[in-house]
Amino acid sequence: MAFAHRLAATLLLLLLPASGETSLQQPWRHASGPPPLPVADESGFAPIRGIQMHYAVFGKGHGAPILLVHGGMGSGDVWGYEVPELSRTHEVIVADSRGQGRSTRTNIPFTYHLMAEDYVALLDYLGIAKVALVGFSDGGIIGIDIAIHHPERLTKLFAQAANVSPSGLFPETVTSAMNDAQEGVTKGDGMPGLQAAIETMWATQPNYTAAELRSIRVPTAIVVGDHDEFIKPSHSRYMAETIPGAKLVVLANVSHGALYQNPRQYLDAIERFIGS
Repeated sequence: MAFAHRLAATLLLLLLPASGETSLQQPWRHASGPPPLPVADESGFAPIRGIQMHYAVFGKGHGAPILLVHGGMGSGDVWGYEVPELSRTHEVIVADSRGQGRSTRTNIPFTYHLMAEDYVALLDYLGIAKVALVGFSDGGIIGIDIAIHHPERLTKLFAQAANVSPSGLFPETVTSAMNDAQEGVTKGDGMPGLQAAIETMWATQPNYTAAELRSIRVPTAIVVGDHDEFIKPSHSRYMAETIPGAKLVVLANVSHGALYQNPRQYLDAIERFIGS
């Protein structure tokens, strides 16, 4: 089971309604996994940077490309609600980050910059010059890294539930979720130590400076659910205030898993920012 799906179940336990309350009254407490992805127009493994990176392309030739980047210890399968809609008017690229989902990894320690460079190499492999990037959680951090180091590859950046420092997270919620998700996480390529390696990254990264954030010139939306369990509201405000011209988009009545809690609201926010 993908980590995103396991995390949804974990969050449901962490955020059980108080006595007498229901998930209908508090919809941000409900989380369930997305539907399966549709059949891709193209899919395979890109041999890049010492790994085999799984990718899929939907709506090929339908319009300006969008790259969807999943959260930590998940896979591209998390985009089951978004791909069918976005691929009507865009070419949509989905991939599994290094060591996660179907992609392999090496013994190099995980960093967000390492994974960001993988995605840039994937775009080179596919012959795609520029994309609008929609990133969820770790995917949003990867998008920020690309915006800092390869701004010429992005038309826009939609970073949802991202942080630029470990201090931007609620530590007690992150610890509870990781402890509850020891079983059933995605094993990626099966190499031992995957979960520990990624959790070490979460605990120590990212560490983008204010100067790096101020250097971003890619049109950016910092997106967060109004009941996100992991990201401190003050941290999202800091990111939006520091990145020049960035918009702060607060999604109503959703938590960290906004992309499958309320996909219609999520898609509307993407389409308003990126264009349909």
